Amino acid sequence: MAFELPPLPYDYEALAPFMSKETLEYHHDKHHQAYVTNGNNLLKGSGLEDKSLEEIVKESYGKNAGLFNNAGQHYNHIHFWKWLKKDGGGKSLPGKLQAAVDSDLGGYDKFRTDFIAAGTTQFGSGWAWLSVKNGKLEISKTPNGENPLVHGGAPILGVDVWEHSYYIDYRNARPKYLEAFVDSLINWDYVLELYEKAV
Repeated sequence: MAFELPPLPYDYEALAPFMSKETLEYHHDKHHQAYVTNGNNLLKGSGLEDKSLEEIVKESYGKNAGLFNNAGQHYNHIHFWKWLKKDGGGKSLPGKLQAAVDSDLGGYDKFRTDFIAAGTTQFGSGWAWLSVKNGKLEISKTPNGENPLVHGGAPILGVDVWEHSYYIDYRNARPKYLEAFVDSLINWDYVLELYEKAV
């Protein structure tokens, strides 16, 4: 299964002022493209060529670091672009998702605080996650290209805290970027779609 760079599901200006055209051009066209190119090169001769992307991520974890990092980042970014939308974010969650956030995470405000804290305290490059594990929602963070798939979870929302995802727009103010992500960018409909698959 060759990796391919998916087109963005919106135009490059769509997420301004929270995420600029310049950030999307660098992040999607250069960084994500590099994971695709490097991943395809590392996939050759790995014995995983005919596997799905999820299987490649799980089976390369702990065994083939180069392939894992690029496949993991490719997987993460395919979803990351869909987790963003114009006029997204905020408290208007679909009912089923709101019920799960209330029962598993102590309500929206606590989710917001804990999710932003996970992204802020991830040392160096990595991601903050909302995933389904053992039927319940869980907030976590991972280094580099790692994601909840390799820890028995199903990721339903993730935010990239590598500097390339925010430095052009926010410089070193990572918490401000995370607040903008949660308050103004999350595509809750896509989170719901993944949640329904996971449960």
